[in-house]
Amino acid sequence: MANLKAIRKRISTVKSTQKITRAMKMVAGARLARAQQRITALRPYAQQVSEMLSEVVRAIGANTLEHPHALLARREEKRVLFLVVGSDRGLCGAFNTNIVRLARQHIEKLLRDGKDVKIITVGRKGRDQLRRQYSDRIVESFDFMGIKQIAFSNALNIGRDILARFERGEFDVATIFYSNFKSVISQVPTAQQLIPATVEAGATPASNTVYGYEPDEGEILADLLPRNVSVQVFRALLENAAGEMGAKMSAMDNATRNAGDVIDKLTLVYNRTRQAMITKELIEIISGAEAL
Repeated sequence: MANLKAIRKRISTVKSTQKITRAMKMVAGARLARAQQRITALRPYAQQVSEMLSEVVRAIGANTLEHPHALLARREEKRVLFLVVGSDRGLCGAFNTNIVRLARQHIEKLLRDGKDVKIITVGRKGRDQLRRQYSDRIVESFDFMGIKQIAFSNALNIGRDILARFERGEFDVATIFYSNFKSVISQVPTAQQLIPATVEAGATPASNTVYGYEPDEGEILADLLPRNVSVQVFRALLENAAGEMGAKMSAMDNATRNAGDVIDKLTLVYNRTRQAMITKELIEIISGAEAL
């Protein structure tokens, strides 16, 4: 028969855990609201940068420039760089696992095709998962432990590292993996090509508007293409930050409810055990009285 003191201790422990998970859910909810505001504000800018890039490239195509920018050139895909963006902290369900699973699927496919794959990780949790299988392919790792809020300067440092590696000829194609935030319960693992820049073909505008560029298109691309890499990295970081808080909020909500279920079951066991002990004592008293 279970010891009543041990059961009471277990109930007390689970209640303490439930208080922690409930508090973590509230903290994640507050952080999620701020993260949503930031990503909602950035998305139009990131989209506009992509659209402007496409428009300038189409203009360059019309002018048939002889030397397109290197970040637009299509190379033979022999060496590939993957930027895998995860979180620095856990307790967020399968958030990091889903991103790493998508990256792993792409890595395995390319390795089977005989490609050379290099990996840059952002976030400790994603790095730890990839290190188990691809430690020899991880060339750089970034984490933001101790940073209260991710800034564009953080994305800029990552973007500069990627561009420097591209200029040294370390890879032909770069792809970023992150979680696209949809809602608290929906974060979609996403793969987006960074280099060469993805340019939408785009139909000819309904109006026959002709744009003039100052300075010329080549100079604009020389500034816009590297900037676009950092902007898309920054967007991925903010999408991940919102997705992490949403996943953590859901995970802590589930943990709180599960703790409640455990408390109910333990309370039931406690009451039954206590009742059994009382019944046993009564039987012993009655049996002793009858024996007299």
